[in-house]
Amino acid sequence: MPFTPVNKVRLVTAASLFDGHDAAINIMRRIMQSKGTEIIHLGHNRSVYEIVETAIEEDVQGIAITSYQGGHVEFFKYMKDLLDENGCSHIKIFGGGGGTILPSEIRELENYGITKIYSPDDGRTMGLEGMIEDVIMQSDFPLIHEVEPKVILGKLKDVRKIGRLITLAENGILPTTSHQQSTSCVLGITGTGGAGKSSVTDEIVRRFLNNFSTETIAVISVDPSKKKTGGALLGDRIRMNAISNKRAYMRSLATRDSDVALSAYVQDAINICKAEGFDLIIVETAGVGQSDASILNYVDVSLYVMTPEYGAASQLEKINMLDYADVIAINKFDKAGALDALNDVRKQYKRNHNLFTA
Repeated sequence: MPFTPVNKVRLVTAASLFDGHDAAINIMRRIMQSKGTEIIHLGHNRSVYEIVETAIEEDVQGIAITSYQGGHVEFFKYMKDLLDENGCSHIKIFGGGGGTILPSEIRELENYGITKIYSPDDGRTMGLEGMIEDVIMQSDFPLIHEVEPKVILGKLKDVRKIGRLITLAENGILPTTSHQQSTSCVLGITGTGGAGKSSVTDEIVRRFLNNFSTETIAVISVDPSKKKTGGALLGDRIRMNAISNKRAYMRSLATRDSDVALSAYVQDAINICKAEGFDLIIVETAGVGQSDASILNYVDVSLYVMTPEYGAASQLEKINMLDYADVIAINKFDKAGALDALNDVRKQYKRNHNLFTA
């Protein structure tokens, strides 16, 4: 019988630093997703610091890494040390690297505290799905306790506590947070799937951090859960090049429902970030359809991201966000027809807002 987890399992997946071989980790994380796991995927060539920072901010149960670059012993040991130093010894570490990781090195790493390094022999005896189920089984434990306050990784905010509070909210056991005096601005970014919302978000984060020297920023990013399996690819961090900063925090949420663009717990996550005093909070939705405008209920300013490829101009009349968005961004403007799209969107905006003399 296939293993069914009791808890919602969240894992960080990546290929190690200086490793361009991402075929294996992509196969593994897709199988994990098919078994109901929420995957925060970082792609390839990721450092220990980036992986640990992500694991702590996202409050995951485990990290799964492929490493074919030869420096695996030092890489995995440093990851374990960094987790321990920052009060996150509970996060499991799983790895694999085919024949590049010798049996003696596997024993050394597992004796050091790495949860499991999978060998080619494990692949033969357990199979791909067997190894994945083993990872999920060992990561299937609840995260239901508040953590002691501790500023870690040089961050200005206690990102470990923030991550756990959001997890508690998702589990329905969030303590009351006070944000009555909050002056945080909440920016909502929404748009169709593939419009480039994450890239736009990353550019806003980069410019915010460059232009302000002390202000802090939080990003709450939502991706859809699969109706068939309940799993989710929370892949927006792949596009985030500026988020690894002492003044920044990011948390990925799965919708945990179908046919919606936001998690039911997004307001809780916003409230937690407000209570922590972030100056700017960005909420990025999953890809939306023409009728969706749910982001408006949660934000102070809304940004609708679209591309020039929306079909005929009449399609613009069906997009609800063109009625309500404070800002409209036509992304991927280098594509053919972009200037025509700009003209059409301007016309539709004027019609929607009765600006016939503008």
